[in-house]
Formats: sequence, structure tokens, C-alpha cells
Amino acid sequence: MTRILIIEDEQDLAGLVDYNLRAAGFETETANTGAGGLARARATPPDLVLLDLMLPDVAGGEVLRMLKQDPELRKTSVIIVSAKGQESDRVQGLELGADDYVVKPFSVRELLLRVKAVLRRTDAEEGPAAVLGAGDIVLDTSRHQVRVKGEEVVLTALEFRLLRTLLERSDRVQTREVLLSDVWGIQAEIHTRTVDTHIKRLREKLGPAGDIIETVRGVGYKLSPP
Repeated sequence: MTRILIIEDEQDLAGLVDYNLRAAGFETETANTGAGGLARARATPPDLVLLDLMLPDVAGGEVLRMLKQDPELRKTSVIIVSAKGQESDRVQGLELGADDYVVKPFSVRELLLRVKAVLRRTDAEEGPAAVLGAGDIVLDTSRHQVRVKGEEVVLTALEFRLLRTLLERSDRVQTREVLLSDVWGIQAEIHTRTVDTHIKRLREKLGPAGDIIETVRGVGYKLSPP
């Protein structure tokens, strides 16, 4: 059963979300602080986290950063659920590595649809096993593992999905809009440098091998095998 961790300090809202997720067939757990949520996630890694940004102890952005840096939790999907609905807030959340961003107040139906969409993308990644490579980079989908010159490189779920997409579409230019749609599953209705930020981080983690990810000025990116 898919397990969802709700990190939300508004107890009435947490209870409402918890009830509806359980009714939809999910296993749930709740925490009303950032520290408590991190502890629960580390004790039993969830498939997805619903994360409020304005928590009473640790800021939600810091919780997200810690989740993405933990080797045991980096594959966990995260949806930010926050009253901070400005475009800059949404952009920042996506650039931190969130899979989606839902603004309060929201309809429970919308939230369930967003949850299912993120989980579908995760399931799609668990499809037929494949080993993809270019230059010194080897990506193993079955192990969710990336190696550069034989050494493992730890990527977040989004970075892994981004690299996999570029490898699968080698030598084909991918616009920022296409990458936002296919990797993040969102439409480019907001101006965001999310793709640029993640490409930069991906290149840094891959080291010199990341140079095969080329910037196509004014368009997007292309992976060009040596």
C-alpha cells in the first residue's frame, strides 16, 4: 500500500487530508512539526510527503532540503502544500526539488488528483529495466543508480528523472517547457528557472562528465554523447 506522510501543523486540515487519503486507499501518517516529520520519514520512508512550508520549528524549505540530501529519502516524492501562493514562492519550492506545489485553500479533490499524478510519474519510472549511458555516465533504472567512471553519484529523484529523460532523448533538443511538462508534470504557466537550476546542479554532481549536457541558447538543453 502506498504510504503518504503529512507534515502539517494545522491539525484540522491535517485530519481532513488524512481522512480523505485513507478513504482513497492510501496508508497515512501525520506530523505537526518539521522535526517530527523528518523523524517519521527516517523511521519508515514514505512514498510521498505532503509538506507545509510554515511549520512551528523547522521551516518547510529546510525540511525539503534535508529530505533530498538523505540517501534513504532522496527518491521520496514531495508535494508542497502551502498558503504561500505567490509565483516566487512556487518557483522557489520547485527549485528546491518539490515534485508539485498546491496552494491553500485547495479542494480535496484537486489534492488527490495531484497526489495520484505524482505517484503515476514515479510508477512510470519503475517500468522495464534499462541501462542508459553516454560518455562516462551510466544510468541503471532498475537500481535507480547513476555512476560516473564507475563511481556512484547520488541524485535526487528529480535529478535522476531529468538525466534519464535527456539520455533517452540523446542528441535531441529539449525545450524548458517540454522538460517542465515531462519531468515535473507541470505546465509552464509561471516563469521559472527551475529547469536551469536543476541542470546546473546535475552538471555539478556529474563533474566533467556533465559537459555533455549542452545549453542550446534561447531554446533549452541537449545531451550530446561524445
